[in-house]
Amino acid sequence: MRQRVAIVYNQPQPSRYDSSGESLAVSSVLEAVAAVEHALLELGFDVALTPLVPPLREAAAVIKNLGAGLVFNLFEGFCGQPETEAFVPEVCTQRHLLYTGCPGEALSLALHKVRAKVRLQQCGIATPDFQLLSPDTLRLFRLSYPCIVKPLGEDASHGITAESVVSNQCALEKQVARVSLGYGGTALVEEFAGGREFNATVLGERVLPVSEIGYALPPGMPRLLTYDAKWQPQSLYYQGSSVVCPAVISDEEQKKIAGTALASFRAIGCRGYARVDMRLDEKGKLKVIEVNPNPDISPGTGAARQAEAAGLGYTGFIEKIVAAAEKERRQWPPRFEPCGAPISAA
Repeated sequence: MRQRVAIVYNQPQPSRYDSSGESLAVSSVLEAVAAVEHALLELGFDVALTPLVPPLREAAAVIKNLGAGLVFNLFEGFCGQPETEAFVPEVCTQRHLLYTGCPGEALSLALHKVRAKVRLQQCGIATPDFQLLSPDTLRLFRLSYPCIVKPLGEDASHGITAESVVSNQCALEKQVARVSLGYGGTALVEEFAGGREFNATVLGERVLPVSEIGYALPPGMPRLLTYDAKWQPQSLYYQGSSVVCPAVISDEEQKKIAGTALASFRAIGCRGYARVDMRLDEKGKLKVIEVNPNPDISPGTGAARQAEAAGLGYTGFIEKIVAAAEKERRQWPPRFEPCGAPISAA
């Protein structure tokens, strides 16, 4: 009998992202679902599609009654509630259901960008200096310009625009107010590392070929992956951003980037697969910008592109993700073991 795999994902719903013009990032999960389903069928699995909708109690009941040997977790959190991303692995752990990807603790830690940066620092991994600021605490600003202003707990570049990079007090005040109002509470402000930009996907304990993000933008436009760069094909940012994979780097640079990616993966407590985003600062020092547990694995995304460069192909990539989950069967219950001392409240 073929093993039954349930692909669990968030059914796109109306949310706050609709009014901000950022709904495409939400609906993109369906592309990943279709691609993963096709790959699993090619691998001989019996596949069940399992969309989840709020409330959490009803979604938990769906998971508890799956009747599958493995949950392929593509759940990104309910619309407008990114903090619920940890929900599926948490329920699976409670029910002793095997699942792909990272544990709930790692997803929650990475989503709270300040706590993640503190963890990286505790583990000796360089990340840009930062502060949490609100319109009421701007007087405490102590960083060096230019800075980038981000939502504290969002992914998929929600809230990131060309204006997110600021070089003076007036622009800082405007962006902190925008982020605080639009995404809740405080804004993450960090020194902007504007040098070469890399990302690397860790698959199990293997680092896939490194990608470099290149920019061909008009003068004055900050070099960064805005929301438009990822999701709006007609935008200057989308058209002016490109990816080279494998990146054209020296053996020494490859070793440094791959080592940093693997160390960051372990620091956040990831398992299965995750993507680590890095940039060089003005002194040429490599800084980790973000760790992305369970990143988008749709065909054409960074993780899928790197798997292709590694010679896996898309179906082989999905097979490796399943194999990494199966490895956890021998280590149940799954362990959450980030490095470093306990994190103090941020």
